Amino acid sequence: MDKTIRRVTDPEEEQAETYRYWNSLPIGDRLVAISELSQEAYAFAAAFKGAPANDEQGLSRDPGSVQRARG
Repeated sequence: MDKTIRRVTDPEEEQAETYRYWNSLPIGDRLVAISELSQEAYAFAAAFKGAPANDEQGLSRDPGSVQRARG
């Protein structure tokens, strides 16, 4: 993985550099990065709320089934 640090002062050039970087990665690497970012975001949100990041209870309610009235 390229660890080059680039200094960019123009916001438009920064965005273009970001797009170039992500487009240079293989799709598998991009998907792994998305998964890792999602896990970190959920862990951060859980810590912010004071809840455990890996809640073993799973869903807080039973999804059950939805029945619609016939009409």
